[in-house]
This record gives sequence, C-alpha cells and structure tokens, in this order.
Amino acid sequence: MTQKSGTPLNDHITPEQLFFARRKFMRLAAIFGTAYALAACGIEPKTGLSLTPTTTPANLQDTLTPEESINHFNNYYEFSFSKNDVADLAKNLKTSPWQVEISGLVGNPMSIDAKELITRYPAEERIYRLRCVEGWSMVIPWYGFPLNRLLADLDIQKDARYVRFTTLYDPDQMPGQKSSSFDWPYFEGLRLDEAQHDLTLLAWGVYQKPLPPQEGAPLRLVVPWKYGFKSIKAIVKIELVAEQPATFWSSYNPAEYGFYANVNPNVAHPRWSQANEYRVGETGQRPTLMFNGYENEVAFLYEGMNLKENF
Repeated sequence: MTQKSGTPLNDHITPEQLFFARRKFMRLAAIFGTAYALAACGIEPKTGLSLTPTTTPANLQDTLTPEESINHFNNYYEFSFSKNDVADLAKNLKTSPWQVEISGLVGNPMSIDAKELITRYPAEERIYRLRCVEGWSMVIPWYGFPLNRLLADLDIQKDARYVRFTTLYDPDQMPGQKSSSFDWPYFEGLRLDEAQHDLTLLAWGVYQKPLPPQEGAPLRLVVPWKYGFKSIKAIVKIELVAEQPATFWSSYNPAEYGFYANVNPNVAHPRWSQANEYRVGETGQRPTLMFNGYENEVAFLYEGMNLKENF
C-alpha cells in the first residue's frame, strides 16, 4: 500500500546547485552507471552541467523531515502493517530490471524498463509536503520528473479521461500480499487533468539518492495536494482510460476513502478529524492546510465541485 510553483527553500535546506549536482552525479554513476547519472542530474555533454531548480510553492518554508524518519516510518502494506518494520522487510526487493507497461487509450503504448524511462526526462528536485490520511505529515525532497512530460509523449486519444496506476504483484518478495485481507495488487487513479498538473511527479529519488525499496523504488507517484495513499509506489502499469477507475482504498471502504482524497481540513474522516496534523519528528500539532498548502496551484481543478461529496 502506498503511503496514507515556486521558489527554492533557504540554503540551509537545499545545497548550492552546482556542488549538489556534481555530488549526485558521482553517487548515481556508482550505483546505476554514467548514462543514468547524466540524465538524472540534467547533464548534457554539449552544454555542461545543469540541474533544474527546486520547485516548491513560495510559502513552503518548512524544515525537511530527517532522512532517517522518511526511510523508517513507512505505510506499505505489501510488506507489513507496522511502519517500523517495512524498511527491513523491503530491503531485498529486486528493482532492476523493472518493466513498466504503458497502455490504454494512447497512440504510443510501450513496455519500458524503469531505468530507461528515468533517463528520458531531466530530473528535478521537488520539496513537497506529504500528508497522510492518518493525520501525520512530512516534508520530503523528491527527485523525478513531472508526469505530464511522459503523458505528452503518449499521443493520448480523445476519449481518455483518467489515468490508472498499478503496483507490482509479487507475494514472494512482498509478503504482505499473501494476506487475503485486501484485493492485491494495489491500484490507484487520477483524473487526466490532475495527472497532467505540473506538481504531479514521477519520483525515482529522495534526499539526493535513488528511492529505497520502502519508499516505492524504482518509480512512484507523488501528488502533494492529496492524501498520501494516492501516491502509489512500485509502479508497473500506467493506463489511460475513459471511465473513472476503481482505486484500492475506495474499493475496500468507499465510505472512508474517496477517489479524490484531496487534503481538506473541513472534511473529517468518519473516524477522526482532519483539522490538524502532527509533523513526524516534532511535538504537538499544526493546522491542516487546504489542499495541503497547494490551494493556489490546484484549486481551479475543482471549481464548482462539492468537495464533501467528492472527497
């Protein structure tokens, strides 16, 4: 289960870009090879070193959640119901080779290895809030590329209205999938205009490193204005479809988990309030922000909609 525009932050959070890109290039080259590192760092042999600047809303001045907390506090039911056990249980997940099937209402369907897909699009650093439906939150420095860049290359057909995503199904590697409590594999969906929004990210890294298995390696979705369970991990399928797709949690309990799952302090979960949240690593609570603080960027997507009915 996946976890339930802008200016850079201050220098004490984001290192100087040139130094940062060089350091990241050397680390990624050691892990994946030079070609991967060149693409991931935005390095073009003819033009020299570059890295797309950090993209965050101008009002995001939150302190980053420590890397240790991000990597050892994980909702990922494919491995365990215990957040603290996921990292250990997921550490041997084989993430290469990793085929991603892209199909449905597109003129250019394909099956492509995640590593190759990552090299096609220049990397960006995106520092986003993550708000879990359970009431906790983090601030995470992701690395990846906007999903709209991939979608633009697919020749989307006119009848396509939604994007459906599916997680790997492999009970031998993901022991939680042996449980009959849920209908595996995990599946999620977005309206096409949500998927095409520039904030919607296909992420392959976190904290200047490739994603660890417990964070959704090798490729996951990040939709920062929605509750974290919309940001599906370990993606193996991306499908363009005409009808609103069923989603994992809304299929399991539609009274508690809606298709949209927009962060909304004014709409309570049936079993708890969403008005406040606690930031992992901090004490006390803070008010939950409408659309998780991204209201200026995304509110237009829902103009005229009843956000309580379309929760």
